[in-house]
Amino acid sequence: QLQLVESGGGSVQAGGSLRLSCAASGYPMRAYYMAWFRQEPGQEREGLARISKMGETTTYADSVKGRFSISRDNAKATLYLEMNDLRPSDSAMYYCAADLRATWSLQQRDYTDWGQGTQVTVSS
Repeated sequence: QLQLVESGGGSVQAGGSLRLSCAASGYPMRAYYMAWFRQEPGQEREGLARISKMGETTTYADSVKGRFSISRDNAKATLYLEMNDLRPSDSAMYYCAADLRATWSLQQRDYTDWGQGTQVTVSS
């Protein structure tokens, strides 16, 4: 099982930016397809972005396309989410996720390993 630890969350004003990181350990991160999700209290977990093993292909949810960018550094075993033009509606707990299987999915059920999350709060 891949261990994942998110960091970089915090409070920011609308229009601001944050960069989330997800440090992976336990197995070579390069073997995993990885993704970012977010969840508000009482809501389902929403898939935001997904990246292939070598980082050559990415997929984004419409809600974040053009504002968020997913990337990875396999040598540093770290996944990133660059978030720009943040809105109050982006406030949520953000999670990174990983799976060995090739998938274009942004569905929670298709990812096996999860971090504990990092909170992002955007004020107006």
